[in-house]
Amino acid sequence: MEENKRITNCRVVIIGGSAGSLQALLQILPFIENPISFAIVIVVHRKNSDEQTLEDLIALKSKIKVKEVEDKVKLVSGFIYIAPSNYHLLFEKNETLSLDTSEKINYSRPSIDVSFESAAEIYREHLIGILLSGSNSDGTVGLRAIQAAGGISVVQNPLSADMPFMPNNAILHTTPDFILNTEEILEFIKGINRE
Repeated sequence: MEENKRITNCRVVIIGGSAGSLQALLQILPFIENPISFAIVIVVHRKNSDEQTLEDLIALKSKIKVKEVEDKVKLVSGFIYIAPSNYHLLFEKNETLSLDTSEKINYSRPSIDVSFESAAEIYREHLIGILLSGSNSDGTVGLRAIQAAGGISVVQNPLSADMPFMPNNAILHTTPDFILNTEEILEFIKGINRE
């Protein structure tokens, strides 16, 4: 099946979310077994004062190591990377991550759209984008870019989202490859690892 072939070649799973997405992440990340054959990149809207709280929480709960994101850090399979507060996270051709302080997009920095579009440009059909709970339209344009580049788009089922606006908006304006609840997203990611 074409879907499985594309999943087999996955190099990056990028997950975006806003309000309510932390709960979804904590229903997914702790249950992914180590090792994984791809990198997981998380881009969530967060307060400037948040500092390391999100990284610490996910590092504590997850079996997969969280690698700190600094400008020009190498993106390596088998790790979780989390976009720091107040920076856009960009993907470079030499497989490094860079941080950008240009204006907010969709009132947000990091912006999910910015990171999704940047990842799509570099990883194309080797990319899976997952959009979780949230209360604004960020992520929809980025999901469209992932699909246009040959990647796979996954949207959290709005019925399972604390804040359904973000996934609803994506479903209205794109045609996601998959609409899944958190349990199904977990199984989907585990399936990538088994391929």
